[in-house]
Parts: sequence; C-alpha cells; structure tokens
Amino acid sequence: FNDKDFKVRAKWEVDNAPAHTVKTFGYITRYDLSKEFPILTLRSQSFKGAVKECLWIFQKKSTNINDLGLHIWDAWADENGDLGRTYAYSLREKIQYPEGEFDQVDYLLYQLKNNPMDRRMMLQLFDPHNVIHTKLPPCVMTYLFDVADGKLNMTVIQRSADALAAGAAGGWDEVGEAVLQHMLAQVSGLQVGTMVHLVNNLHVYDRHMQYIDEILANPEYESPVLKVNPNITNFYDFKPED
Repeated sequence: FNDKDFKVRAKWEVDNAPAHTVKTFGYITRYDLSKEFPILTLRSQSFKGAVKECLWIFQKKSTNINDLGLHIWDAWADENGDLGRTYAYSLREKIQYPEGEFDQVDYLLYQLKNNPMDRRMMLQLFDPHNVIHTKLPPCVMTYLFDVADGKLNMTVIQRSADALAAGAAGGWDEVGEAVLQHMLAQVSGLQVGTMVHLVNNLHVYDRHMQYIDEILANPEYESPVLKVNPNITNFYDFKPED
C-alpha cells in the first residue's frame, strides 16, 4: 500500500517534504532458533550494536544514551542524553506481584524458573501513561513467552518498523530479539525454541526504494549460528563478548 495520497506525520529533514512510505500490514516471520540465527546476510549488519542495545534495554534498563555507547538514539535524546519514559522505563518500574515486588524482567525470570506453564509471561514496553512523555514511543512493544518441551518460545509484537533500517526479516530488531531469547532460555535452564515476530506496519520510505533493489540483488549466504557463553547462569552477568 502506497500512502502518497494521505497525510503523514514524518517529514524529510532536507526539504521538510512529507516522508511517504510503501507499507504492508501484519508482517510475520517465524524462526526455529535452535537451527538458525535471524541476521540478514544480504548486507553487512551491526551484530555488536544490536547486542549492546539489547543489554542496554533489558539488562541495564537504561533510557540514557550515554549508557549505550551508540549514536542510534541521539536524535530523540534530551540535553542530558535521556530519552524519557520509553523502552526500559517501563521495564524497570517496580510492581507488587503476589510473589513479591519485582520489575518486569525480574518477574519474568522468576516465572520462567518457578511457574513456566503460566500463560501470562510477558514484557510490556508500551504504557499509555508513559509514552506521552517521550519523543519516540517504543516500536517493539510486547514480548510474549511460552515454555513447551523444555524450550522457550517467544512472540514479539512491533507496532511499526522501517524495513530498510531495522525491521525486516533478519534486521537489527530481530537480531536483538533473538539474542534476548537465547539469554533468557539459557539462564532459565531451557533450550531456545521458536521466535515469532509480528510487525503491524512494515514500511519502506519512498526515497529508499532504490536501496531495497540493490540489497535484493546481493548474493545470499547460509544462516549463521549464534554461540553463547555456556558458563553464564545469571541474566545480569552477560556481556557483549559472551
């Protein structure tokens, strides 16, 4: 679907023209992470960068870009480097659960070890009370978990994604999501299972279409395999080099 006949929010910085897109609705990918790692092979990918971002959000639970060491979020940060109430902000808030006070990540880790058949295991990053206090509401917003046959499965729901920048199959977003699933499975004594990724609005900006054609013309390679340091048993001990 081409939105060129509709009003759009985004503008091009160079000329302030509307940034129209070609989009698709309800884009779904599915991977068996025990057999492949979803990183695009048609062009170079910043694997280390995606890992750093994953740890920054889910392990450090930071919303300050000075804790990240990358410049991908600079445009949305304030003068102190803070992004406001987005992504990790909701993850680090303490909640009083029946089993005690946890933040979302710690409660998920508790449930995976103590109640793996729970059908309410999730991480929710999009809180309507918080997103009005940030320039960029979370794009990747919900993580749902299910344990079966000793494997940790995960469904990720993303409201919007730029296919060229991060959101398409094997892109930056899926790399970080798959790394997260591997880490959670390992520290919970589980094998890694299936990852399902649903993007509600997957789009390419109209001025980027030529780059998509160039990428698709590149040679394909075998899916790589992710190896994780098997000695790590605490989620908060993972480092990028692991």
